[in-house]
Amino acid sequence: MQIGYHSLSNNVFVAPMAGVTDRPFRQLCRAFGAGYAVSEMVTSRKDLWQSLKTSRRANHDGEPGPIAVQIAGTDAAMMAEAAVYNIDRGAQIIDINMGCPAKKVCNKWAGSALMQDEPLALSIIDAVVQACVPHGVPVTLKMRTGWSAENKNALALARAAEQAGVQMLTVHGRTREQGYKGFAEYDTVAAVKAALRIPVVANGDITSPEKAREVLAYTGADAVMIGRAAQGRPWIFREVTHFLATGEHLAPPLVAEVRRALLAHLQDHYSLYGELTGVRSARKHIAWYVRGLPGAEDFRQTMNTLDEAQAQWHAVADYWDGLADKMDRMPATTESPALEMME
Repeated sequence: MQIGYHSLSNNVFVAPMAGVTDRPFRQLCRAFGAGYAVSEMVTSRKDLWQSLKTSRRANHDGEPGPIAVQIAGTDAAMMAEAAVYNIDRGAQIIDINMGCPAKKVCNKWAGSALMQDEPLALSIIDAVVQACVPHGVPVTLKMRTGWSAENKNALALARAAEQAGVQMLTVHGRTREQGYKGFAEYDTVAAVKAALRIPVVANGDITSPEKAREVLAYTGADAVMIGRAAQGRPWIFREVTHFLATGEHLAPPLVAEVRRALLAHLQDHYSLYGELTGVRSARKHIAWYVRGLPGAEDFRQTMNTLDEAQAQWHAVADYWDGLADKMDRMPATTESPALEMME
């Protein structure tokens, strides 16, 4: 895989997810085999760039390259300025967000709402590409299949984006209207791939090694992007890459390995967010890790009462020590209807 002059180690990527794919999580996924990771979306509003939230999202300390930053907004000039702002802070690839279906984003006509206004969408794409050219930074684009079932315009926008200079395109196989409901469809992804020369990435409902192989074969896509299936199971990336390369399943990770990874992830998380915010925002990650494991519900309820980093860290360590007495390895990754509904 190649994005501009950047060579990627494989074609299994982690999807940008607001509130999830911060630097510690991206580095964790990369350590478990993800070939590429994109940041949470960074606002194009200049008045918010100095906010604590944006500064954390723009933190790339120690992150391996290529560093990809997703930007979101509704004004072409502001988006271009946001691209340069992030390049100055280490971004090596700029990704344009036209895929987020969240109401708080779409109500401002950002994210996937831009697909309803093609002239505006194209003006943003062109402005961002032109702003990045002098820096030698490639631009990528993430979109949905369209605004609604009756208005699927991903193919038209994809062709125009390629013409404007976008160097990789990701398509989530749902419309904005669907949000995260129902199931992803891949016919639109296949049509986009057949029409474009640049790499195309398939996203949506990829929750197992078998599903990744099926989607790649059906769409002809160059890569797959995994989102919610990686929450609490970041080792899915190495499982998928191994299966794609060999056709064989990799053994699930040892409980001891996951314990080490989770505890290291928590320390990195606390260092980025500080104790108060770090402890609270870590709860969702911990809950994802223990989902479906013995005693998970009681542990999760206890976890939600802890407000100190040291207490939280030691509680997680103790839980995992007890889990090691019950099982050697984590459960195998299988196709999950529940995750399919969420992706």
